[in-house]
Amino acid sequence: MDDSEKDRTQQLRVGRLTKAHGLKGAIKLELFTDDPGRRFVPGAVFTLQVPTGSAWHGKTIELVELRWYNQHAVGFFKDVPDRSTAETLAKAILWIDADVAEQSDEEDAWYDHQLVGLAVMRDGVRIGTIGRLEHMPAQDLLIVKTPTGDVMIPFVKAIVPSVDVKNGLVTITPPPGLLEELPEDPADAESADSHAAEADADADAEADAVTDSETDAAASAPTAS
Repeated sequence: MDDSEKDRTQQLRVGRLTKAHGLKGAIKLELFTDDPGRRFVPGAVFTLQVPTGSAWHGKTIELVELRWYNQHAVGFFKDVPDRSTAETLAKAILWIDADVAEQSDEEDAWYDHQLVGLAVMRDGVRIGTIGRLEHMPAQDLLIVKTPTGDVMIPFVKAIVPSVDVKNGLVTITPPPGLLEELPEDPADAESADSHAAEADADADAEADAVTDSETDAAASAPTAS
């Protein structure tokens, strides 16, 4: 691939290998595409995202066949002949080279380059811009650049309900505490003050009881004649 071709391509995450299936090198797949019939065809080559200490680091893998077992996708790959080899690929993320000009026809699917730089809005107020995406095994994270520093936002529908690439806007509805420290609940503060006042009152009552007891003892003590 020459430099001009590199400029026109973008890495797209399409799946994750979860665990070995059977004894013949098959691996269960978690798909990140609504079009596996186009992405996962025999001969498709994927770039592997694995830890740097893995023997697969920096390598690619070629699909031989995609099958379905009990509605779960299972892949067979070249140079993965047995279960032991398949187990070394557990949790590997699969990437492909896609044309930057290609528009995804998948619902709620975007390329990284389409999201970077978009304004992030909360309650109609701009809080920052998307600096990059982090693709984690469990979920993706939006790294949002704000005036006070970078903030990680889980890229899930409950927190990021709207992505408007055309208008350059991403709307977020983060739970309390995700973007700032939670303020003290006035009710909790009032309750704490009440408990403190009660504790002080109890302490005063105990002190009065001790004083009264000492006074009574002194009054009843015999006097020298």
